[in-house]
Amino acid sequence: MNKIHYSPDVDALLIELNNNPIAYAEEEGKTILHYSEDDQLVLIEILDFGCSLSEDARQELAKSISSRESIKI
Repeated sequence: MNKIHYSPDVDALLIELNNNPIAYAEEEGKTILHYSEDDQLVLIEILDFGCSLSEDARQELAKSISSRESIKI
């Protein structure tokens, strides 16, 4: 099951692709890719996510996310 979670306290968007344990991560600029032991992509972390959004979009995202723990996709 895929989930998207925004953490406003650290301004990061987390995209969970599966529930496999994370074995290692690779950082590419403001994106961190987390992989399982068998090299499957488990989690995508986008840092400073809110900086790329307008103030209205940030407020809408915060309001949407605050009403639930994560968004399932």
